[in-house]
Amino acid sequence: MASSSAKGKAPANGNATNLPYELPWVEKYRPHALDDIVGNTETIERLKVIAKDGNCPHIIISVGPPKHPFFARLMARPKGMPGIGKTTSIHCLAHQLLGDAYKEGVLELNASDERGIDVVRNKIKAFAQKKVTLPPGRHKIVILDEADSMTPGAQQALRRTMEIYANTTRFALACNMSNKIIEPIQSRCAILRYAKLRDTEILKRLLEICEMEKVQYNDDGLTALIFTSEGDMRQAINNLQSTNSGFSFVSGDNVFKVCDQPHPIIVQSIIRACLKSNIDDAMDKLNELWDQGYSAVDIIVTIFRVVKTFDEMPEYTKLEYIKEIGWTHMRILEGVGTLIQLGGLMARLCKMNMKPELFKV
Repeated sequence: MASSSAKGKAPANGNATNLPYELPWVEKYRPHALDDIVGNTETIERLKVIAKDGNCPHIIISVGPPKHPFFARLMARPKGMPGIGKTTSIHCLAHQLLGDAYKEGVLELNASDERGIDVVRNKIKAFAQKKVTLPPGRHKIVILDEADSMTPGAQQALRRTMEIYANTTRFALACNMSNKIIEPIQSRCAILRYAKLRDTEILKRLLEICEMEKVQYNDDGLTALIFTSEGDMRQAINNLQSTNSGFSFVSGDNVFKVCDQPHPIIVQSIIRACLKSNIDDAMDKLNELWDQGYSAVDIIVTIFRVVKTFDEMPEYTKLEYIKEIGWTHMRILEGVGTLIQLGGLMARLCKMNMKPELFKV
């Protein structure tokens, strides 16, 4: 009797040769060397020097630049900036340093693993004590992904472990906010800061993948992918694969259908109506988005991103609009995500372009 797994793998015609599983493109095209990593050129150059010399210090890779907790809280998203190459960089560095000894010489712990004080005392300490055959002048590497989610107690235990086993083991910590790593660990590490990927860098990578996968696309489709990704390479590649699988053609409309974000064209028409002080048209378009099921957060974020790059308004007006959008965004995040809140924003934006004399009583 054939096993259930064999049944699942066999093709419909009964041929015994199994087709290979199709990897997600984000894994298929994940860089394996530092030269392949897109963006953050200066930081990657520093890692290349470390890979060449072989003497790897303890490293913290984090999202920059805010250091003060207040500014970090204001400027960083709750999950930091995903998809900009933090974890991939550490893995590429480890591969180039250790070569074939990568499996024996690297211990990786992610945020999904338990990483309390017991794990540091037992698992990490046991790995640091383990004898492993490595290339000359190389060290074992402990990779701690999402290190800022470790408890303060675990970090205190980790600092002592880093000190004792520095001769044989080096630590690489990837985190979103370096201010959540305790000061004693920060002072023992070289801190490398990563920035959001630029649109041109994402576009270059998307074009390479489109060529290799023979994806049909137009310029609007690529622009939509970059707009929806917000500097997140992983998101851009996933959206590209999803759109190609669902529609076999990457166009702007298809991308927004897959990503399920408010269409920027509708948002642009809202802004144009506000510039003309036409509250009726603005509210009609807003109701159209609301009836499609988009939340207030989705709508306000898209309005902000459209206004930021909208060339049809003077700079002064753009600044005033962004200020009003910012206040409304803050209220929505505090829990008042209603259509009335968004309607109030439309009214204030329309009022800005009307003569002050009209409002005198």
